[in-house]
Amino acid sequence: MKKFVILLMLLCLSGMQYIKAQTALPKVYDEEINPLEQIDKAVAKAQSEGKFVICQVGGNWCPWCLRFADFITKDATISKMIDENFVYIHVNYNPRKEEGAEKMERAKKMLARLNNPGRFGFPVFVVLNQQGKVLHIQDSSFLEEGKGYNQEKVLRFFKNWTPKAVN
Repeated sequence: MKKFVILLMLLCLSGMQYIKAQTALPKVYDEEINPLEQIDKAVAKAQSEGKFVICQVGGNWCPWCLRFADFITKDATISKMIDENFVYIHVNYNPRKEEGAEKMERAKKMLARLNNPGRFGFPVFVVLNQQGKVLHIQDSSFLEEGKGYNQEKVLRFFKNWTPKAVN
Protein backbone atom coordinates (compact mmCIF):
# COMPACT_ATOMS: atom_id res chain seq x y z
CA MET A 1 0.00 0.00 0.00
CA LYS A 2 2.82 2.39 0.89
CA LYS A 3 4.45 1.84 -2.51
CA PHE A 4 1.14 2.55 -4.23
CA VAL A 5 0.72 5.87 -2.40
CA ILE A 6 4.28 6.92 -3.25
CA LEU A 7 3.76 5.97 -6.89
CA LEU A 8 0.50 7.88 -6.99
CA MET A 9 2.17 10.96 -5.52
CA LEU A 10 4.99 10.78 -8.06
CA LEU A 11 2.49 10.49 -10.91
CA CYS A 12 0.58 13.52 -9.59
CA LEU A 13 3.76 15.59 -9.33
CA SER A 14 4.81 14.57 -12.84
CA GLY A 15 1.38 15.50 -14.15
CA MET A 16 1.51 18.88 -12.46
CA GLN A 17 4.94 19.59 -13.96
CA TYR A 18 3.64 18.59 -17.41
CA ILE A 19 0.62 20.90 -17.08
CA LYS A 20 2.80 23.74 -15.84
CA ALA A 21 5.17 23.29 -18.80
CA GLN A 22 2.24 23.30 -21.22
CA THR A 23 0.81 26.54 -19.81
CA ALA A 24 4.11 28.42 -19.33
CA LEU A 25 4.20 31.79 -21.01
CA PRO A 26 6.73 32.34 -23.81
CA LYS A 27 10.01 34.02 -22.93
CA VAL A 28 10.13 37.38 -24.71
CA TYR A 29 13.35 38.93 -23.45
CA ASP A 30 16.58 38.35 -25.38
CA GLU A 31 19.08 37.89 -22.57
CA GLU A 32 22.12 38.10 -24.84
CA ILE A 33 21.47 41.36 -26.68
CA ASN A 34 23.13 44.58 -25.55
CA PRO A 35 20.19 46.61 -24.21
CA LEU A 36 21.79 49.96 -25.08
CA GLU A 37 22.22 48.90 -28.71
CA GLN A 38 18.68 47.53 -28.73
CA ILE A 39 17.32 50.89 -27.55
CA ASP A 40 19.40 52.83 -30.12
CA LYS A 41 18.12 50.62 -32.97
CA ALA A 42 14.53 51.04 -31.81
CA VAL A 43 14.92 54.84 -31.67
CA ALA A 44 16.34 54.89 -35.22
CA LYS A 45 13.45 52.77 -36.45
CA ALA A 46 10.90 54.94 -34.63
CA GLN A 47 12.43 58.04 -36.17
CA SER A 48 12.13 56.63 -39.68
CA GLU A 49 8.54 55.48 -39.09
CA GLY A 50 7.23 58.55 -37.22
CA LYS A 51 6.58 56.53 -34.05
CA PHE A 52 7.64 56.53 -30.42
CA VAL A 53 9.44 53.70 -28.62
CA ILE A 54 7.99 51.71 -25.75
CA CYS A 55 10.60 49.88 -23.70
CA GLN A 56 9.06 47.15 -21.58
CA VAL A 57 11.83 46.72 -19.04
CA GLY A 58 11.90 43.44 -17.13
CA GLY A 59 13.02 39.92 -17.75
CA ASN A 60 12.10 36.32 -18.34
CA TRP A 61 12.45 35.85 -14.56
CA CYS A 62 9.42 38.14 -14.01
CA PRO A 63 5.98 36.48 -14.28
CA TRP A 64 4.19 39.83 -14.55
CA CYS A 65 6.47 40.82 -17.44
CA LEU A 66 5.58 37.66 -19.33
CA ARG A 67 1.88 38.08 -18.51
CA PHE A 68 1.89 41.58 -19.97
CA ALA A 69 3.64 40.45 -23.15
CA ASP A 70 1.10 37.67 -23.54
CA PHE A 71 -1.80 40.04 -22.78
CA ILE A 72 -0.90 42.61 -25.43
CA THR A 73 -0.15 39.94 -28.02
CA LYS A 74 -3.56 38.31 -27.62
CA ASP A 75 -5.60 41.54 -27.55
CA ALA A 76 -6.18 42.69 -31.15
CA THR A 77 -7.16 46.25 -30.18
CA ILE A 78 -4.05 46.78 -28.11
CA SER A 79 -1.80 45.10 -30.70
CA LYS A 80 -3.17 47.42 -33.39
CA MET A 81 -2.62 50.50 -31.19
CA ILE A 82 0.99 49.44 -30.60
CA ASP A 83 1.71 48.57 -34.24
CA GLU A 84 0.38 51.91 -35.48
CA ASN A 85 2.15 54.13 -32.96
CA PHE A 86 5.16 52.47 -31.38
CA VAL A 87 8.30 50.47 -31.84
CA TYR A 88 7.83 48.08 -28.94
CA ILE A 89 10.84 46.35 -27.40
CA HIS A 90 11.42 44.06 -24.45
CA VAL A 91 14.52 45.38 -22.70
CA ASN A 92 16.12 42.72 -20.56
CA TYR A 93 17.14 43.60 -17.03
CA ASN A 94 18.67 40.90 -14.90
CA PRO A 95 19.57 42.01 -11.39
CA ARG A 96 21.54 38.84 -10.58
CA LYS A 97 25.26 39.28 -10.02
CA GLU A 98 26.08 35.81 -11.32
CA GLU A 99 25.46 37.16 -14.83
CA GLY A 100 28.93 38.68 -14.68
CA ALA A 101 30.42 42.12 -14.26
CA GLU A 102 30.04 43.15 -17.92
CA LYS A 103 26.30 42.39 -18.02
CA MET A 104 25.80 44.06 -14.64
CA GLU A 105 27.52 47.20 -15.93
CA ARG A 106 25.39 47.21 -19.11
CA ALA A 107 22.25 46.78 -17.01
CA LYS A 108 23.28 49.71 -14.80
CA LYS A 109 23.95 51.92 -17.85
CA MET A 110 20.64 50.88 -19.43
CA LEU A 111 18.70 51.84 -16.32
CA ALA A 112 20.50 55.18 -16.17
CA ARG A 113 19.78 55.77 -19.90
CA LEU A 114 16.06 55.25 -19.18
CA ASN A 115 16.01 57.53 -16.09
CA ASN A 116 16.18 54.66 -13.59
CA PRO A 117 12.70 53.18 -14.08
CA GLY A 118 13.43 50.18 -11.85
CA ARG A 119 12.26 52.16 -8.84
CA PHE A 120 8.68 51.35 -9.95
CA GLY A 121 9.18 47.57 -10.05
CA PHE A 122 8.83 45.31 -13.07
CA PRO A 123 7.63 45.36 -15.69
CA VAL A 124 8.02 49.06 -16.13
CA PHE A 125 7.33 50.90 -19.38
CA VAL A 126 9.45 53.75 -20.69
CA VAL A 127 8.17 55.91 -23.54
CA LEU A 128 10.87 57.48 -25.72
CA ASN A 129 10.33 60.07 -28.41
CA GLN A 130 11.96 59.91 -31.84
CA GLN A 131 15.14 61.46 -30.47
CA GLY A 132 15.38 58.88 -27.69
CA LYS A 133 14.36 61.26 -24.92
CA VAL A 134 12.40 59.73 -22.04
CA LEU A 135 8.88 61.17 -22.14
CA HIS A 136 7.21 59.02 -19.52
CA ILE A 137 7.80 56.12 -17.15
CA GLN A 138 4.73 53.98 -16.47
CA ASP A 139 4.40 51.94 -13.29
CA SER A 140 2.69 48.73 -14.41
CA SER A 141 0.81 48.26 -11.14
CA PHE A 142 -1.68 50.92 -12.28
CA LEU A 143 -2.56 48.75 -15.28
CA GLU A 144 -3.19 45.55 -13.34
CA GLU A 145 -6.44 43.85 -12.53
CA GLY A 146 -6.49 40.68 -10.45
CA LYS A 147 -3.80 38.32 -11.76
CA GLY A 148 -3.65 40.13 -15.10
CA TYR A 149 -4.11 43.48 -16.79
CA ASN A 150 -7.08 45.73 -17.51
CA GLN A 151 -7.65 46.41 -21.21
CA GLU A 152 -9.18 49.85 -20.64
CA LYS A 153 -6.29 51.03 -18.46
CA VAL A 154 -3.66 49.64 -20.84
CA LEU A 155 -5.32 51.27 -23.86
CA ARG A 156 -5.58 54.60 -22.00
CA PHE A 157 -1.85 54.45 -21.24
CA PHE A 158 -0.93 53.77 -24.87
CA LYS A 159 -3.41 56.34 -26.28
CA ASN A 160 -2.04 59.07 -24.00
CA TRP A 161 1.52 58.52 -25.23
CA THR A 162 1.10 58.22 -29.00
CA PRO A 163 3.04 60.73 -31.11
CA LYS A 164 -0.29 62.33 -32.10
CA ALA A 165 -1.36 62.80 -28.47
CA VAL A 166 1.98 64.23 -27.37
CA ASN A 167 2.76 66.43 -30.37
